[in-house]
Amino acid sequence: MPAPLLVGDVFRNAARAVPDRVAVVIGDDALTFGKLDRMANAGAQELAGASLHPGDRIAVLAPTDLTTVVLFAAVAKLGGVFVPLNPALGDDELAAIVATARPAAVIQADVADDRPFRQGIATWGRDRHGWLDEAVRDIGSDHAVAETDPHVVFFTSGSTGAPKGAVLSHRVNVLRTHPGSQFEPRGVNVCMFPLFHMAGWTIAMGQWQARDAVVFAPPDPVALADAVARHRATRMNCIPLVWRRILDAVAAGAVEPASLSSLRFADTGTSATPPELLTAIRGLVPQATVRVFYGSTEAGNVASLEMADFERKPGSVGPPSLLTEVRVTAAGELEVTGPLLFDGYFEDPEATAAALVDGWYRTGDLADLDDDGHLTITGRAHATIRTGGETVAPAEVEQALRDHPAIADVAVVGLADADYGEVVCAVVVARDAVVPTLDDLRTFASRALAGYKLPRRLEMVDELPRTAATGQVQRHLLVERITGA
Repeated sequence: MPAPLLVGDVFRNAARAVPDRVAVVIGDDALTFGKLDRMANAGAQELAGASLHPGDRIAVLAPTDLTTVVLFAAVAKLGGVFVPLNPALGDDELAAIVATARPAAVIQADVADDRPFRQGIATWGRDRHGWLDEAVRDIGSDHAVAETDPHVVFFTSGSTGAPKGAVLSHRVNVLRTHPGSQFEPRGVNVCMFPLFHMAGWTIAMGQWQARDAVVFAPPDPVALADAVARHRATRMNCIPLVWRRILDAVAAGAVEPASLSSLRFADTGTSATPPELLTAIRGLVPQATVRVFYGSTEAGNVASLEMADFERKPGSVGPPSLLTEVRVTAAGELEVTGPLLFDGYFEDPEATAAALVDGWYRTGDLADLDDDGHLTITGRAHATIRTGGETVAPAEVEQALRDHPAIADVAVVGLADADYGEVVCAVVVARDAVVPTLDDLRTFASRALAGYKLPRRLEMVDELPRTAATGQVQRHLLVERITGA
């Protein structure tokens, strides 16, 4: 029987082959593959010594730092299930995720910080003795972990705002990031994605499987350009909004184009990518291959558009990627199948049954599939909003705004935007003569919502259009009236 595909082996294999090569850089801190592997062994021993076992879910408040990387590897070696939590979420949002995930332990910065989301659950500080020590014994070799066992659960908002945890197995994560059986030198990859986000780990694991370094940098144009120049990086993937910021910084003289001259691959995607933006990126990094990627936490990399097809297929996201099959239903919704799909939503059979039908994942995106097999995403089949690569449930934002004293009625819709793909727009009926401002609404809702969920646009109306039978808001009519479409 062939050896299973395990995430822990990614670290073991790289440490055996290139122990002194840099694996990860964050700011001025770095770890080699050998040191990362030994620290992961120590972390796994510490977890096991605290009565955590294979299959246990371990929630980690996951800022982008080296401790988070070590814990990711340590949990994999234990055979536990890594549940990263976005530190920017509010207590109520974190509490909803933790209540759903029911982790055996929560690891956060300060064990004395008795925040409501982790009450009643064993909590350890991220500086606990042992996390950053080194050990020789590899605890992972002592535990039977199957490749089909869960490796990580990424939580996102569903259509109602209730958290849904996409479960990814060891096998899926290894396959999604494997560079091929005869890979060539890859070069350093600068990554703007945080470590609570699937994209950050996917990029990192792709680098680690190819035995090369990932450099994490904040999504700031100067910081990204400095990281590329400092490490002579050959790869960088930025969402369209961040590429626009880089281009603006170049135009303002804050970033020198020469700082990006080492790039050989300049990737983008996750939201609408206008042809004019791709042209501008090509002009900025003429030495690089520019590509557009489309995918999701649930499906992985679904499609990619090569630079040679930019003019021939404007607006397309390209043909299906390796190991992926796609189809478009009679209703126009894109469905995906293949070995890279997630296993379902954690303990949510209703949501899983709605999303996975006979082995096909319903993406929720409307798409066209042309005669050449190229996909073009044309909209959303459901009410969720995709903004800057994140998913936002209108109902969740509406609930956070509803108690504002100046609001009599409110609906939230997504409006097309060149930078974000879509922006969250609050459509408000004012109470009496008091008219709220956008800043008022953002400040009010920030107590309950992460920053990316807050409205970026405000529209005032006299009345919301609703269905006669059920009183549901007709969001499509609101969008038509606002945009004139």
